[in-house]
Amino acid sequence: MRFSKQQLRAMSWWCPGSGDEQKDAVICDGAVRSGKTLCMGLGFVCWAMACFSDKSFALCGKTVRSLKRNLVTTLLPALSAAGFEYTVKGSENLLTVSAGQLKNRFYLFGGRDSSSAALIQGITLAGVLFDEAALLPREFVQQALARCSVEGSRFWFNCNPEGPQHWFYTEWIQKAAEKNALYLHFTMEDNPSLSPRMRARYRNLYTGTFYERYILGRWAAAEGLIYPFMTDKMAADNPKTCTEYVVSCDYGTKNPSSFGLWGKNGGCWYRLSEYYYDGRQHSPRTDEEHYCALEKICRGYRIRCVVVDPSAASFMETIRRHGRFPVLPAKNEVLQGIRRTGLALKEGRIRICHGCRDTWREFSLYRWQDGKEEPLKENDHAMDDIRYFVSTVLRQESGGFAAAAVPRKEREEKS
Repeated sequence: MRFSKQQLRAMSWWCPGSGDEQKDAVICDGAVRSGKTLCMGLGFVCWAMACFSDKSFALCGKTVRSLKRNLVTTLLPALSAAGFEYTVKGSENLLTVSAGQLKNRFYLFGGRDSSSAALIQGITLAGVLFDEAALLPREFVQQALARCSVEGSRFWFNCNPEGPQHWFYTEWIQKAAEKNALYLHFTMEDNPSLSPRMRARYRNLYTGTFYERYILGRWAAAEGLIYPFMTDKMAADNPKTCTEYVVSCDYGTKNPSSFGLWGKNGGCWYRLSEYYYDGRQHSPRTDEEHYCALEKICRGYRIRCVVVDPSAASFMETIRRHGRFPVLPAKNEVLQGIRRTGLALKEGRIRICHGCRDTWREFSLYRWQDGKEEPLKENDHAMDDIRYFVSTVLRQESGGFAAAAVPRKEREEKS
């Protein structure tokens, strides 16, 4: 296994004679796929095993599941290669590592929201590693740091950049010297396992704000168009056949409602057609009237499920009452959903067909709020229903799972 100079420094900063050994923390940020995660995880365990025995440590991520996927699965083979022995207790989210007579415990914690801080209360730690620290709530991070009361304990952070007003940037990166923290910035060139071809591929996947953050590694403010690469020249022809169909819905009464019919052909989902109704320009429609429009765009297709804006409880109940379509409340993570949607569009996993005129109109208008990590709440209804589709349906196909309500009655339809 080869490591770059930057990776080696991130792994060994705590070693006597390193020049950084007096630091209390290390912060590694920068580009995606720059090799931060593995070297941080391996360095963290090596430090723990070199300096302590019979102590508890914390590995923290957005969720325990994402922590296992992003860090632990790649870390375990590296630990074996380094000569460590380990046991994993999945039910306790506990990794125990040993080397000869030395043994330490590494507990896995998820910091999904501010209430997650309660999960880590009460434990005494000798150190903590935060994977994707910028995605974690401030309250959770503060509580984890407060648990590190063992003499010689240290803090390890890695993350990809977010906006320049983010609490982690203002409180830790800008104040690294004040916090006695070593700050290391990573680029994709710092990852020797990433070929020039793969680096070029990643550079082509991102544009605008996400290019600055994930490729250049800057804590850049969101500005301009959210999907600047989406022009009508990218419009697709409707495929002749599809193997399955899904509908995504952003629901409004006075505000516009946007429904998209999606068909899967090969490894790509096509937005085949849409229903877009603006209750501000016309008279508002009832749930039943919107449901009639839903049935119209679904006519002739066997629909796998209808993914609906999670706040539209009355409309979901209307769909359930008719018993024709399974209903799935959409995942509604805005910033992560926008990022996933941009990637899906750039990678060609979703395509928008010519006839979806309101979708193409919104692509040309959908922008960030000046100086804020939020999209403008206008020209965003088709954008929201596409994001619901990507975050709920496309994400399931990448390894997630969700259950839809079973319709109360079955009807034979054309496939």
